[in-house]
Amino acid sequence: MYKPTEDSAARRVDPPLGDTSVPKGAEPPVVGADQSETGRALALVDFAAPTVSAGERLIRFAYKLGVPGTMLTAPMGKKARMRLLATVRGTVPGDKAAGTALRAGHFLVHGARTPITQVDFGGAARVPPPLERTVHSFAWLADLEACGPREQVAPVAERILTSWLQANPKAPAKTGKASRGPAWTVGHTGARLLNWLVHAPLILSGEKALRVRMLRHIAETARWLDRQVHHAEDSLGAVAGWCGLVACGLLLPEGRPRRLYGEAGLMKALGELMGDDGGVLSRSPLAQMEAIALLVRLRNCYQATRRDSTEAMEHVIEMLVPPLLALCHGDGSLGSWQGGWAVPADTVDGLVAASGVRTRPLRDVRQWGYQRVAAHKSILQFDTAPPPMPRDGRFGCASTLAFEFSHNRQRMIVNCGGAASAGGLVPARLDQGLRATAAHSTLTLDDANSTAILINGAIGQGVTAVDVDRKTMETDSGARATRLEASHNGYAQRYTLTHRRILILRDDGTELRGEDMLLPSGRKAKRGKVGFAIRFHLAPEVTVAPTEDGQGAALVLADGSYWQFRAGAGSVEIEDSLWVDGQGRPQATHQIVLQGLASRGGGTFSWLFKKMG
Repeated sequence: MYKPTEDSAARRVDPPLGDTSVPKGAEPPVVGADQSETGRALALVDFAAPTVSAGERLIRFAYKLGVPGTMLTAPMGKKARMRLLATVRGTVPGDKAAGTALRAGHFLVHGARTPITQVDFGGAARVPPPLERTVHSFAWLADLEACGPREQVAPVAERILTSWLQANPKAPAKTGKASRGPAWTVGHTGARLLNWLVHAPLILSGEKALRVRMLRHIAETARWLDRQVHHAEDSLGAVAGWCGLVACGLLLPEGRPRRLYGEAGLMKALGELMGDDGGVLSRSPLAQMEAIALLVRLRNCYQATRRDSTEAMEHVIEMLVPPLLALCHGDGSLGSWQGGWAVPADTVDGLVAASGVRTRPLRDVRQWGYQRVAAHKSILQFDTAPPPMPRDGRFGCASTLAFEFSHNRQRMIVNCGGAASAGGLVPARLDQGLRATAAHSTLTLDDANSTAILINGAIGQGVTAVDVDRKTMETDSGARATRLEASHNGYAQRYTLTHRRILILRDDGTELRGEDMLLPSGRKAKRGKVGFAIRFHLAPEVTVAPTEDGQGAALVLADGSYWQFRAGAGSVEIEDSLWVDGQGRPQATHQIVLQGLASRGGGTFSWLFKKMG
C-alpha cells in the first residue's frame, strides 16, 4: 500500500491568461521565451446580472423581497393551472451501465452495488457520500434514460420516485443546516429540480395521481429554494441551486419573476465559482465537469421554451471547457487531481459535445494552477498552485508540484486520485490518505503533507504561495524542450526548507528530466538531516523492475515500449501503491520511491525518465 538557459522572470500563479494550447496529441508550435501562442482568445465574462428593462428590474427586485410571482404576473387574474410548459431534450449523456443496474434493482455507484430497497431515502441512516449525491440529486434519471426506451425505464423511475417522496413528503420548515438532512442541501435540491424538469417524461408519464402529486412537489420545492438558495454549502452548490430556480422560472406557469431573479443570482454565483481563466476555484476537474453539465442542462431548458440563454451564460460555458481539456491525457481521459479520478474519454467527450464548444486545451492555466505540455506523443500535467481555499474545495488535496505523464495514449506516471469516490469500492477510511502528499507524484519531507489534510474534505495550513516559470529551451544535444520550474513554501514553517521542482520535457516526448531541490527558506540554515521521499506512482499497466545497481528502474508500457528511470542520488525502491480507475474503483499498482536523508541546509536530487530504442 502507498504511504499516506534563457532568462525568464519568475511569475506568480495569479495573473489571468487568455491563450490556448495545441490539440491533444499534436506537435506543439515552436515558441520562444515570450510564451506567445496562437489560439482563440476567450472573452472574459461580465458576471453582472443580465441587462433587462426597467420594468423587469422592478419585477426582479419585488420577487427578491418575497412578493409572490402570481401577484407580479397576473395580480387580478386567475391563478394558472400547475403544469410544465415544455418538454426538454436532454443532451448530457448518462451512464448506461448504471441505468441497467437500476433496472435490475440496484444503484451502481463507483463499482459498488446497493439494492434500491435498502436505501434510506429519508437520510436517517448513514449513506456513503457518492451514493447520497446520486440518490438525492436524481442524477440517476440520466442513467435510466441512456439504457432503454422510455416506456421500459419510466416504471423504474416512478417506483424510485415514489419511495423518495414517501420519505421526503415536503421540504423542511426549519432552516438550520442540521435540520435539513442530506436531501435538502441547496446543491442537491437545485440539481434535483433541474433533473426532474429535464427528465420529466420519465416521472410524469404515468398515473394521474402521481403526476399531480409530483407537480405540486416541484412547485413547493421551488418556493423553498427561493428562500434557501442564499444558504448554499459552497459555490458549486449555489450554482446548482440557481440553475434549478431558473429552470423552474422557464418551465412552470407564471415563472417570469423567478427566472429574472434566478438569472441575476446565477451570474453572481458563477462569479464566485470560477476564475478569469475559466477554472473553478476548487481546482477540481470533477467540479469543472459538474458546472458544465448544470449549465448545459439549463441551456436545454431555454431551448425547450424557444428562448435564447443569456449571452453571459454562454460565455461561461465557453470558458469552462478549455481548462477541463488541459487535464486530458493523450487517450482523452482526465488526470487525477483534487479528489478526481481518471474519468474516461467517452464521458469527457460526451460532455464537451453537449456543450457545443469547439476549442483547444489551455496550456498554461495560471489561476486554476495547472501547466500542460504536449510533446509529440507525450502529455505532461503539472500542479503549480496552492490547494484550494477551504471554502472552495470539497476534497482538497496536498498535491502541489505533483505531475502526471502519459505517452502514446498510455498513462505512465499518475497520482492515486479518487478521494471523491471514497464510500464506493474505495473504502471511506482511505479518503484522507488519497488526499495526502504521499498519494501524489511529488516530494514529501518526513512523511508530512505539504498542506495539512483535515477531515470532511477540509484542508489546513501549508502551501500559500507558488512561483512558476515556463519557457522553451534547447538541450545540450540541440533538441528543443519545454522547461517548467516551480517552488512552494509548504515545508518552510516546519522544516525551514522550500521545495523547488524543475521538469524538462523534450519536444519529441521521449525524455523527461527532473530536479527536486530543497532550499533554505530562512536566513540561517539549520543543522541536521530530515528524511525525504520522491514518489512516482505508476499506472497499473506499467511493469516495473529495479536495476541491479539500485539507482534506477526498468519500465515496460502496455504497448511494449521500454523506458528507463535513473536517479542521481538516494536509494531507489519499488513499493506497492493504489490507483483509482475511470469508474472510481481501486486498482493495485506500484510506485518508484527515491528516498534518503537530506541536509537541513538544502539538497538537490535529479532523476530521468527516458524512452529506449
